[in-house]
Amino acid sequence: MHIRILSATLATALAASLPSTSLANAMSDAMAPKQAAKEAVDMATLARIRDAAMSSDFAYQRLEELTDRIGPRLSGSPGAAAAVALAAEDLRAIGMQVDLQPVKVPHWVRGAETGELVEYPGRPAGLSQRLVLTALGGSSATPEAGLTAPVLVVHGMDELNQRAAEAKGKIVLYDVAFDQQLADNGRAGNAYGEAGYYRFVGPAMAAKYGAVAALVRSVGGADYRIAHTGMTGWDADGKRIPAAAVSAEDAMLINRLAAKGEVKAHLTLTPQTLPDADSHNVLADLPGREKPEEVVVVSGHLDSWDLAQGAIDDGGGVAAAMGVAEVFKRLGLQPRRTVRVVAWMNEENGGRGAKAYFDANRGKLQQQFAAIETDSGSGRPLGLVSSVALADNKLLEPLKSALRPLGAPVIDRREHLGTGDLSPLEDGGVPCFEPLVDNRSYFNYHHTAADTLDKVDPDNLKRQVALLAMLTWYLAEMPESLQRLPVKAE
Repeated sequence: MHIRILSATLATALAASLPSTSLANAMSDAMAPKQAAKEAVDMATLARIRDAAMSSDFAYQRLEELTDRIGPRLSGSPGAAAAVALAAEDLRAIGMQVDLQPVKVPHWVRGAETGELVEYPGRPAGLSQRLVLTALGGSSATPEAGLTAPVLVVHGMDELNQRAAEAKGKIVLYDVAFDQQLADNGRAGNAYGEAGYYRFVGPAMAAKYGAVAALVRSVGGADYRIAHTGMTGWDADGKRIPAAAVSAEDAMLINRLAAKGEVKAHLTLTPQTLPDADSHNVLADLPGREKPEEVVVVSGHLDSWDLAQGAIDDGGGVAAAMGVAEVFKRLGLQPRRTVRVVAWMNEENGGRGAKAYFDANRGKLQQQFAAIETDSGSGRPLGLVSSVALADNKLLEPLKSALRPLGAPVIDRREHLGTGDLSPLEDGGVPCFEPLVDNRSYFNYHHTAADTLDKVDPDNLKRQVALLAMLTWYLAEMPESLQRLPVKAE
């Protein structure tokens, strides 16, 4: 309405002083700044980017070589080192300016892992039942011959606290199920946080009460009798004990047996924590044409757990970020701001790569214009989520029309994303973004031996590249500056 009123008023005033032949030119000149601002990010270019991404297999090819040629990439492993070299080579091959940023990373090696139930009510003489389990990252080792102890089953931290006196000398099992109902209704992250809490802090709490080992019901949504690994946390001055995740079915079995009487388990876990290893983040720049000092990061993490290929966590994410660079280079596009692809190292068990990048940019965080990471699986994208300031949310609205043909028009805002490797930047005031993806089945395979290439739909990966490329270009081109987020105390 205001634009129409301004136009009418301006036309009347100009008509009184200019020949009619000059009126159109004068009107055009007067409105040029507003029109230029409106079209600062060219929608036709966004459409070209979308179409180019949807016609390319580049990201899937990168994912295929990462998973099939290298496989598991836990920090400090030969696989992680090979992945760094491969990502750098592929990014150089398309003409990006590549830098390897040194990072000291944890080096934890899994070793042997077995478990069995050796005593339980009604057990026929001479029989035992094998448990499907996998050590949690950071677990300590049992004696070489293993350990045998009674199992104390609890269904939450309150119950453990109430039964603390019973925990001494026992193997504590946290039998807390992943809530698939939450995941099926678009709240997979919430379901992971609720069940994952017991993996994050449960073993340390069991150790505090004198337990000799800890078991956690696997944090995942598909009961295919597979175990889901992941990191667990320990107090700096607290005792570490052997800790493992058991399949959901085995947790339920132990629970049923324990309701009838004492259950004893025998565990053998032989992980080792070796000295920190040398590794790298891979940084690849496409310099900006006008504001090269301002950086838009688009990223995924290169490391994975050691049970499988790490295809959905997070091979697809890092391949999609690399796909963004390939689209821009293939179309001959040079953004206003620098676009930086980052393949992070050590997201899974330490976040050292994120910290190294933050430390390197600590004194110039204002130049980190925005940051994007995809680390929620390779499902079909539905839109994007950001932590931009509330007043800036409207600046993203024009993206919807470009994203709608992908079936991804949702643009949500949250106060804080807390997305893996971006957390230090976000806490330092950098607006952050992530794709909103269909992750209803993500936790079926997350951190398991089933995280393999076949779980990634090539079409969904193309759509993720398209969404990331359009978002990256939009941020790199927009004339406005995004407001900084509140800085959190370290």
